[in-house]
Amino acid sequence: MTENRTITRKAQITQVAQNMFSEKGYVGTSMRDLAKEIGIEPASLYSHIRSKEELLQGICDRIANEFFAEISPALESSTDPVVLFREAIRAHIRVITANLDASAVFFNEWRHMTEPGLSQFKDQRHRYERHFKEIIHQGIRQEKFRRIDVNFTMKVIFSSLNGTHEWYRPNGPQTPEQIADNITDFLLEGLTLKH
Repeated sequence: MTENRTITRKAQITQVAQNMFSEKGYVGTSMRDLAKEIGIEPASLYSHIRSKEELLQGICDRIANEFFAEISPALESSTDPVVLFREAIRAHIRVITANLDASAVFFNEWRHMTEPGLSQFKDQRHRYERHFKEIIHQGIRQEKFRRIDVNFTMKVIFSSLNGTHEWYRPNGPQTPEQIADNITDFLLEGLTLKH
């Protein structure tokens, strides 16, 4: 019984922290702010979490795991790099649009981590980005994509995708899939080799 209450309270603390980190930034959110928002004494927070950084690490780890969970089936959906590219972008956008506050924290606040969490986060990010790089390399090998600077292209792709959390609205005119497909169509114009 006590364990369930602890889990519930920790989940509540994490949710409030994620919202506040998104709105005010990690640095701009104090443990006192968190406690006040939740309605408990600041000292009581430490019976559920070790530190503010533990909250940041937990949020970033959860979103990283969701990115990997979504992209895995996308990568098995086809051998055609154009199809893979579209499915990978759909997977990426699904995670962002389902987790707007957490995504904002993931993309903007990770720099405030310290070691060893910071290095682990960077390793996860590089592993994830390699999936997109491999799709592009595959497209070049199959002569479906132009021979391009892959590292530069990766920056363009993720700049296009990762800003989605700033403007996407659940009640907006486009669904996450429509957004993903529009971004994909736009990017493929620059990637695709015209025969």
